[in-house]
Amino acid sequence: MAPRALTICCDIVRWIPVVFITAIIVWSYYAYVVQMCFFTVESIAEKVIYLLIYHPILVLFLWSYGKTIFAPIGAVPRQFYLSKSDADKMSRETVEGQKAILVNVAKDLPVLNRTQSGSPRYCEKCHCVKPDRCHHCSVCGQCVLKMDHHCPWVNNCVGFSNYKFFVLFLGYGLLYCFYVAATSLQYFILFWKSGVSKDMGHFHILFLFFVAVMFGISLISLFGYHCYLTACNRSTLESFRAPIFQSGPDKNGFSLGKFNNFTEVFGVDKKLWFIPVFTSAGDGISYPTRTIDLDSDGLLADRQRWMEEGGESDGGV
Repeated sequence: MAPRALTICCDIVRWIPVVFITAIIVWSYYAYVVQMCFFTVESIAEKVIYLLIYHPILVLFLWSYGKTIFAPIGAVPRQFYLSKSDADKMSRETVEGQKAILVNVAKDLPVLNRTQSGSPRYCEKCHCVKPDRCHHCSVCGQCVLKMDHHCPWVNNCVGFSNYKFFVLFLGYGLLYCFYVAATSLQYFILFWKSGVSKDMGHFHILFLFFVAVMFGISLISLFGYHCYLTACNRSTLESFRAPIFQSGPDKNGFSLGKFNNFTEVFGVDKKLWFIPVFTSAGDGISYPTRTIDLDSDGLLADRQRWMEEGGESDGGV
C-alpha cells in the first residue's frame, strides 16, 4: 500500500511544473487581453491589431505545448526484447557470454550503435536490445526512442514522438513572450514613470512585462540550442556522449547535412513545418547514417532509399 501511495504522490508532484506554466499562461491572457487591450489601450484600431496577432500566436503556443505533454512516449517494439530464457541467461553469464547472446539476438535487428566493448547496447531494466539513439528514462521507467531528455516542464520524455512539438513549443513560447513584451512596453514605461497607483490593472501590466521579458530571455538560449541540435541531427544526450558505431564514436554519425537533418525532424511537407502535427521522418528505430566513404551524391541516394522504404511516417510511435 505504501509504495502505491508514494507512486501516486510522485505522479502528482510531477504535474506541478505543468500546472505552474499553465497558470502563468492563463494569467498572462487576462493581463494582456482584459487589463491591457480592453481597459488600457484607447485606440480601437490598436486593440484590434494587437488581438488579431496575439491569438494565433497563443493558439500555436498552447497547441505545441499540449502536443509535447500528451504525445505518447516512443516505446521500443517487442522484437527488441529478449525472451525470458535469454534474459535469465544474461544475469548468469560472463561479460563475453552476455556479448555473444546480444550479438545473436541483434543479428536480425536494425542496430548500428554499440557499447565501448563493441556489443549491442542492452537495457538491464527493460531486458531489451536498445534501438539506435534509444535510452532508458529512469523517470518514465522505460526505454524511449531517440530520447533527448526528460523535461519536468512538460512532465514527459522528449524524444522521437514529440521532439518537433518540443522545438515548436520553445519557438512559439519565445515569440509569445517577445510579442507581449514589445506591445506592452509603452504602457510599462507610462505606468512606471507615473509612480505608485492604486489601480490593480497597472500592476498587472507592469508584472506582465517583467514576466514576458524574464521567460523570453530564458527561452532564447534553450531554443537556440535545440535549433543547433536539429541542424546537427543530435540529441541532447548525443551532444554529451557521441554515439558509438562499429568504426568508433562519431558525434556526426547521423548528420546528413543541415537541410536533411531539418526535414528528418520537421518532415518534407513545407506547409506543415511549423504546425504542431507529427511529420517527422522514419519509424524511430533505424536512421540513415553519414558514412566516410560516400560522397554527397551517395549520401543523398542513401537517404532517398531510406525514405522510399517507409521512412516518411504519418504518425508517432
